[in-house]
Amino acid sequence: MKHTEKELQQLKDSLIQMWHLVLSQLEKTEQAFLEHTPELAREVIHKEKRVDAFELKMDADVENFIALYAPVAIDLRLVLSIMKISSSLERIGDFCESISEYVLKNTLIEDDLLDKLKFNSLFSESFGMLSDCLKCFENEDISIAGKVILQDDLIDEIYRNSFELLKQNVTDLSNSLALVIFLRKLERIGDHCSNIMEEIVFYMDAKVLKHKYHN
Repeated sequence: MKHTEKELQQLKDSLIQMWHLVLSQLEKTEQAFLEHTPELAREVIHKEKRVDAFELKMDADVENFIALYAPVAIDLRLVLSIMKISSSLERIGDFCESISEYVLKNTLIEDDLLDKLKFNSLFSESFGMLSDCLKCFENEDISIAGKVILQDDLIDEIYRNSFELLKQNVTDLSNSLALVIFLRKLERIGDHCSNIMEEIVFYMDAKVLKHKYHN
């Protein structure tokens, strides 16, 4: 293996480790929020520093690689995509931390309202998108790219429908406002997953998918 190939593999391995950490953060955030589990919320908040540290290291390692090897073509696309993907992963980690902080400060939200607003589906779709993106990156297979990006449309639809449902179920204004904020955060997680998939396609095929799969 050439030295540059070894360095590239190390960059990919570091990104994959970060990816697994963020997937774990998202999974624990879902359980902490839906089941109001303070212990898991504290764990998510505590581990957010590790997510931040990963992003800083990825940025530094990519910058060093570019400075040392002046990559071109697919190698350049790969390192640029790694930097952008790590940034999206860090943002998803931030959203997980914010939702977990709410769990520690507020009372349990009624299951009936959570069901109506489809929080389960939002978490499930987001986790599925992020997991599928990781599989595509690890396997260098973008055959399901369109399917993954279109999942973001389902998340957007649930988010849009939530406002009318909230109007019909307002009993506590502060809780309702908080729910709007967290619905927005989950919608943004879907956006970041879509962005990640677009970066994988850019790396693999040198194609820009931005807006292609959206109406």
